[in-house]
Amino acid sequence: MEEVKSNDSLILYIQNLFHDSADLVVHEVSWKNEISIVCFYNTMTDSADVNRQIEILRQRSIDDFPKWEGTAASSVGAFSESQLIENVTHGFVAVFFPSTNLLMTITIPTFEVRATAEPDNELVIRGSHEGFVESIDKNISLIRKHLSIPDLVVKDLRIGKETNTKVTYVYIESIADKEVIDIVKTRLENIDTPKVYSIGQIEDYLEDTVWSPFPQLLTTERPDRVVANILEGKVAVFMDQSPSALLGPVNFFSFYQTPDDFNGRVFVGSFFRILRLFSFLIAIFLPSFYIAVVGFHSEILPYELGVKVKTAIQFIPYRPIIEAMIVELFIEVIREATIRLPAPIGPTIGIVGGLVIGDAIVNAGLVSNLMVVIVAMTAISSFVVPSVEMNTTIRLIRFPFMLAATFFGFLGIAIGTLILFIHMMNRSSLNQPYLSPIVPFDPSRFKEVFFRTPYYKNNQQQKTFTFRAGKRKDGEGT
Repeated sequence: MEEVKSNDSLILYIQNLFHDSADLVVHEVSWKNEISIVCFYNTMTDSADVNRQIEILRQRSIDDFPKWEGTAASSVGAFSESQLIENVTHGFVAVFFPSTNLLMTITIPTFEVRATAEPDNELVIRGSHEGFVESIDKNISLIRKHLSIPDLVVKDLRIGKETNTKVTYVYIESIADKEVIDIVKTRLENIDTPKVYSIGQIEDYLEDTVWSPFPQLLTTERPDRVVANILEGKVAVFMDQSPSALLGPVNFFSFYQTPDDFNGRVFVGSFFRILRLFSFLIAIFLPSFYIAVVGFHSEILPYELGVKVKTAIQFIPYRPIIEAMIVELFIEVIREATIRLPAPIGPTIGIVGGLVIGDAIVNAGLVSNLMVVIVAMTAISSFVVPSVEMNTTIRLIRFPFMLAATFFGFLGIAIGTLILFIHMMNRSSLNQPYLSPIVPFDPSRFKEVFFRTPYYKNNQQQKTFTFRAGKRKDGEGT
């Protein structure tokens, strides 16, 4: 009777640990020579699977199997309150044996996971159509399905004192640079925050500097893209409950490459890679070039074209910069509304905003037809970028160039370009140069910026960076 009372008090104690949650299951289970207390969340673990696994372990105990408690799904260790909480909150089953003060962990979580569908923001024409999901174990399994090699290393750690979020980084031991691995490990271990619930938080801690408009880590939801990058020596970082992976170190040109470049033919892949880089120049410089020409350098236009430009803007009541700002902000508002609205309504808003309202503001004399064409070409060019982060960066950068062109014309554009280039030269990703292979110049890899070389020409392991040789220093670059 005293034992029953003791067990009752233990059950009450465990229920209090989890604040008597409605989905918490705590009950007694009789074994061969003792009684245990089983604890789990029935919303994270199927009760039928729990009963089945416990019955298997009880039968092994009755049959006197040596180390009967150790199976592929179970393990035993010393009991501690923190270990009990960790096991239950992660979807495991905790079995506590009061007489021996041992805690058995049964690993049979049954989380609902969506299908590995292709991510909507990274569509490809040829190649794999799988995508990551919100389960970190499922995501790692997709990587291992592509790479059946023992050199693929997976490292786990827990971050966040309150959320205890699982973070995993993946690399290939024989390819990845040891210094880069040390930097990723040190920066992850140095994250000291009580709550981690977004992959964006991890990105802030991993980047060399957050005070730059340029992303220093590549974000993707495609397994084939992660595999291709870690085969080049990069490290992939995953967070549980997030379908996104962070890849680093990367250079500026990594954001302009897609799986289609490598799945298609050489000339096709090279053409579209050059086209994307050219669209970067259009997206940044076209509005500022137009403002500079109209405000300062109209003499460079052919006479016929100059007449058309003057005719188009002569009745606009304000300077070209105001006109450009109105249309640019109008485009940004339409884009944001299209993203936030439900899928069936979003395209309708885009059509109404782009055609109806756009035509109305031109007819009202608020902006010129030519400015609408310029801004439309700029917006389309920025959307060519296959990276959402770099796309946002380009849309922000063009505003300072427009202001510089308003006050100084081509001189302002030249000064802005110089400042932008110096800024990019001083950026790095996990201590690797951001403008590689241009700065520092690497002639052996320079052509890969613009051209997709044939596979049969690659006689050695391809890497994004030419890593420095020599011994690493622990904690260097953190």
